[in-house]
Formats: sequence, C-alpha cells, structure tokens
Amino acid sequence: MTQDIEFSVRNGVGTILLNRPKALNALTHDMCVPLETHLRQWKADPAIKAVIIKGAGDKAFCAGGDIRKLADRGPEGTDYRKRFWYDEYRCNTLIGEYPKPFIALIDGIFMGGGVGLSVHGSHRIISEFATFAMPETGIGLFPDVGGTYFLPRCPGELGTYLGLTGARLKGADILTAGAATHFVPREKMQALEDALIEAAPDTKAAVDALVAMFSTDPGPSRLAEMQPQIDRLFGGASVAEIMNALQADPSEFAQEQVKIIRSKSPTSVKLTFAQLRRGRNLSLRDCMRLEWRICNHVALGHDFYEGVRAVIIDKDHQPKWKPATLEEVPDADIEAYFQPVPEGELQFD
Repeated sequence: MTQDIEFSVRNGVGTILLNRPKALNALTHDMCVPLETHLRQWKADPAIKAVIIKGAGDKAFCAGGDIRKLADRGPEGTDYRKRFWYDEYRCNTLIGEYPKPFIALIDGIFMGGGVGLSVHGSHRIISEFATFAMPETGIGLFPDVGGTYFLPRCPGELGTYLGLTGARLKGADILTAGAATHFVPREKMQALEDALIEAAPDTKAAVDALVAMFSTDPGPSRLAEMQPQIDRLFGGASVAEIMNALQADPSEFAQEQVKIIRSKSPTSVKLTFAQLRRGRNLSLRDCMRLEWRICNHVALGHDFYEGVRAVIIDKDHQPKWKPATLEEVPDADIEAYFQPVPEGELQFD
C-alpha cells in the first residue's frame, strides 16, 4: 500500500492522513483506491463512530489532484485519467453519502480535488491558514469532484462566481460560501482532534457540540458584504448575460472579473456555467455521473493539456486557448460535453 495516505483507528475514530506534504498532499489514484476501501470498511463496522481526514505538514490539506500526471498525453496517461477520475468521483460520492460523521480538519490549502475530499462531509473545519478555490477554468478543465452539486448550493450566485473565476477565499469568506462549517485556530486544531478521538461522537449534533468548544469568530466576511452585487452580476441566464452585466458595471470589482474570466479557457467558462445550472436540480450521484461524462469529453480536447502546460509545466501563464474567445465557442459544442461516453456511465456500489 502507498505511504502517501495513512489510516489508523483510535477509540472508534478512523483517521485518514494525506501524506504528501512536499506535493501539498496532492491526490493520486494510488491514494483514491485505499481511501475508498477503508471508508467502505469503516462504514460497515459498528465499532467506528466517526472519521477524521487531515493533511500532513502545515501548508496544505490537499491542493488538488495530481494534474501533471493526468495531463500525460501518452497511452499510459489515458488509462490513468480514466481510472483516477472514476475512482475519485466514487470517493467523493461516498463521502457525501457517509452515514457517520465525516470531519475534515483543514489547516492549509484545499483546492480542486482537496475540496472533493472535504466539502461533501458533515464537518469542514478550517483554520486561519485555509485557502479555498476551484481554479479549474484556468487550466481548461471544469470544477469537478462534485462541484456540479455543491457550487449551485452555495448562497445566491456565489457558486457561479467561484466556478467561473476560480476566486480564492480565506477565513470567514470560506464559511460564507458554505465550503466550511466551523473555524478553529491552528493553535487549537490538535486539541480538537484529540478531543474528537477521546469523545468518539457518533452524531452530527455531538460533533457540533464538541467543535463549539474550540471554534472562534473568524471576523467579518467581505464576501458576505459583496454577495448582493455578486448575485446581481452573476445571475444571468448565459455567460453572455453575465459578461454584459459585468462590463456595464463601472465598479473596480466588476471590471476585474471581466479580465479574470477573459483569461480563462473560453470553453471551460461556458462549460462550467452550463454544468452548474444543470446541477441545481440533480442529486449528488447524478451530478457525479454528469462529471464523468464531461471529463471524458474534456480529455479529447485541446484546452486541458494547454492549460496544464501553461500553468504547471512551462509556467509561462500564456495559454493559447482554442477557441480563443467566449464568442467563438458554439453552444452546440458545449452541449456535446454532457452526452454519454463510450466508457459507459459512472457506477456506484
């Protein structure tokens, strides 16, 4: 078994340690497989009362999936992508449906795949060092790992804003968005973990009562103050409507969002908008099935590989998107991403 993820049980509490601190605990397929296995075993074991997941080191909970390996264009890369996304999405769904308290202790970066390992759980406890983002439109991808489900369920249009722009959030803003449930300072995180293991709470209410003893006020949320403006600007029925609203608003915030969205993959922006609007009325499982379809179509295109090249491999941050502008992306091309794939549907259980 890989040493990149470790499992232990103390007093009826199962603990998962993401153990790749030098890689910001980025998730690999070799981590997904034992993760699902242990979660299923613990789910069926009446001796396990709750599950804790955390990241090694002081920089990240999990900064995302192992994108560089996912972007390998060779035959090995193709096989890896399919296995990784299939098993990762099954893990995300299992966490979302987990019948026992699932407690993520987030003391650092959690983005992309790291959000998928936490946001679907019953408790997401952040420290002042937590940073949240779904930055996929900047690498030609889309906010997956259940983003189809949780982003539309953020208050108002915050999920649309976060999905299209990849905005990074800290502290109280993460709570406002609903990506976290509690704020506990880093200096109290270990004591909280020890208390959880000692108490072995087996209900959400019991965890809430215990966490309340350690949680503090993270301070004011700028995102909460901005939500009325975000709701107005990002509530359009299409990307074109949103861009028109942003361009017509003279505020510095609106004009900055125009520049940010224009820098992203145009295909990814339009795909993300369509994905999130569909997700409003879908169950978690149906959202994950939809993402499985989308990722297999994305893997056949250009922008994902170009985005990874520009941001992660060459780091020139000068991606050459195809098509190059939002106006050049046909709606029919976006619709094709939601169609069934030869690989078949994502299966559960």
